[in-house]
Amino acid sequence: MVQPGEIPHETDIESGLESLQAAVDGPIQAGYPYEDPVALICNEEGKLRNLPWNRALRDEAGQIYDIVAGTCFLCAAPPGEDSFAGLTDAQLEAFSRRFAALEWFIPTPEGLVVLREAAL
Repeated sequence: MVQPGEIPHETDIESGLESLQAAVDGPIQAGYPYEDPVALICNEEGKLRNLPWNRALRDEAGQIYDIVAGTCFLCAAPPGEDSFAGLTDAQLEAFSRRFAALEWFIPTPEGLVVLREAAL
């Protein structure tokens, strides 16, 4: 679970659409921005509802291409299956490190400034 202004933490979410929606406080959207079979689940209306910006998504060169608004979580998305599962221990460790640094987003006339706290 990755919440704005907080370090990620492990949590159990019951299966079923209602539980997934409750975890992100609204309708869900699944994105697959990683090579690993992992889904990033967020609130589909996060930006429309002006939820707090959470973390930036970056390409291989480190350039920001999107920002997650509101709470999100990551889960395994086995290829060829229409369901989500828990992360493996290795995935949990890797994605906890990836999202460990808190980020603050400051719009300026010159563009968006992203302040990133050093990861623990």
